[in-house]
Amino acid sequence: MKVSDILAQSGKAFPSLEIVPPLRGLTKDELLESIAPFMEFSPKYINVTSHRDEFEFRESPDGTFSRHLVRNRISETTVCTAIMSKYNIETVPHIICAGATAEEIESKLDNLEFLGINNIVALRGDSITGEKRFTPTPGGYRYASELVEGIRQYQGSANYQRKRKEERYFCIGVGGYPEKHFEAANIETDIANLKKKVDAGADYVITQMFFDNNVYYDFVRRCREAGITVPIIPGLKPLSTARQINLLPESFSLDIPIELTSEIVKAGEDKEAVYKIGTEWCAMQCKDLIAHGVPAVHFYTMGKSRNIVNILKECF
Repeated sequence: MKVSDILAQSGKAFPSLEIVPPLRGLTKDELLESIAPFMEFSPKYINVTSHRDEFEFRESPDGTFSRHLVRNRISETTVCTAIMSKYNIETVPHIICAGATAEEIESKLDNLEFLGINNIVALRGDSITGEKRFTPTPGGYRYASELVEGIRQYQGSANYQRKRKEERYFCIGVGGYPEKHFEAANIETDIANLKKKVDAGADYVITQMFFDNNVYYDFVRRCREAGITVPIIPGLKPLSTARQINLLPESFSLDIPIELTSEIVKAGEDKEAVYKIGTEWCAMQCKDLIAHGVPAVHFYTMGKSRNIVNILKECF
């Protein structure tokens, strides 16, 4: 079932989950075991992130350097296949502009259609390590809005073309940034860019994590005023370590409320206390969002289940 249909038919807020493909060396059974604790909550779908391939230069005995592809993680399509083989659940792979040509992305879409996957999250993706600004792959897409448009133009296999007529095959989610994307000059420009993605054919928005619900509510208000009418799903991630109060703002260009950081600082070296503070804060956010009528709550699990499971038990 498409995420857009799930959102339309669900009578109340539900949790959705996002996992990161495992590093090479982890087995299929270990992957499935890591997400098993979530299954008791009957999630309606699981998102699987995508990570661009990178390259490294290795010196040869003669002093020259050669370029080598580095793949650190199992592909999102492979992970989706593993999950679908074990659990009766929809999977939503992420497709990114970064590191791929338009033709390579179309090949991915062929694979997804073959597997019966018709949900996608379309993102620009990150820059190469050491690159200050995103540079598109020659023959690829520069912006997520272009990627969405390309997916909408996808014709699929000849067999599917005979079946689908005018129906959209892929349901497309895109990312939104309540505190603006770090490259955007201001929130107004960033919301205008989000509207381009929606106008290109996106069906819903998932926000980047935030730690102040008022930021999300204001973001939704601004989006509606800008003419964005699709569902906007809030994304949450519980803090789990004291280091994250510095790392997350640096990595994601977001703010963490003083009330939360103060409590974590007070906890000092007590790691379990910090973990509990982060979990309780996220549960508080989740309850408030549900009370305000959000369609769903999206959790960035980062491959960890204990804190998310505790939040799901308390909130759903």
